[in-house]
Amino acid sequence: MSFSIPEMIASPSGATLALRRMTAAGKPRAIVLVNHGLVEHSLRYQPFAAALAERSFHVFAHDHRGHGHTMAIDAPRGQYAEKSGVEKVIADVMAVHALATDFAPGLPVILFGHSMGGMIAANVAIRHPDAFAGLAIWNANLNPGAAGAIGQLLLKFERFFKGSDVPSTIAPKLTFESWARQFPDRTTGFDWLSRDADEVAAYIADPLCGFDVSISLWIDLIDMAINGGKRDRLAQLPTALPVHLVGGGMDPATDKGAAMTWLDKQMAASGLKDRSLTLYPGMRHETLNEIGRQQAIDDFINWCDRITI
Repeated sequence: MSFSIPEMIASPSGATLALRRMTAAGKPRAIVLVNHGLVEHSLRYQPFAAALAERSFHVFAHDHRGHGHTMAIDAPRGQYAEKSGVEKVIADVMAVHALATDFAPGLPVILFGHSMGGMIAANVAIRHPDAFAGLAIWNANLNPGAAGAIGQLLLKFERFFKGSDVPSTIAPKLTFESWARQFPDRTTGFDWLSRDADEVAAYIADPLCGFDVSISLWIDLIDMAINGGKRDRLAQLPTALPVHLVGGGMDPATDKGAAMTWLDKQMAASGLKDRSLTLYPGMRHETLNEIGRQQAIDDFINWCDRITI
């Protein structure tokens, strides 16, 4: 089965999900569900999936609503849904979970998410705390703080005047454009993603990356960030659940990794005992596409090995 060609599966949310899978090369140890980031898609995770499969992990990765090749009547590109977007995104992840566990009954399931995918993973795990053997959150800011509250208010004003299903002009200025300005030597508007110029060029050239995002999706993102980082919500997770947190020391989207350190402290205060946190010096936002990514991938696989013994 080719990871490069998605299969289309039905979700109870009403979406037809573009799903990619890669089967373990040897006797399978576990299943890894991959959740991609904002304005990208699951095919970009093919090298990551190959590394996991080589070490005997099945990998399932789908395009979220409003992204990639996933289709839904209420989710054009850049929008989760007309309403209840977060609920539908969570339902989609659990649809993939059901398919994966039917494919390989009895295997533990590890939930992985990068950036937006990390926000999704946190919220999915909180809603379904007994469904996963491990939770990995990379490069995701679940501590929007005062800036997030102000951004949410501005977006609601924007929605009042423009509607929810049109691109936001405010959010990109507060995020992508602001993050880009933190690198004075940048040659593109996306250098904040990685120091690897080839990876940045590939992102820019990809027609399924870098598109406009609707006001409603931005509001959904902030809601997921706020709810996914609340201490009382995190306390719903099993205290023994292994958690793997990763950040980049120069990632502007997580305040140079400070948001990941904050999340680790929140999780500790919520009673989670099996946590690992790594901030990779110099890395920007996309750890999996950064210079030195093989170390991060190896560290993750070693963590997966440990928790699935």
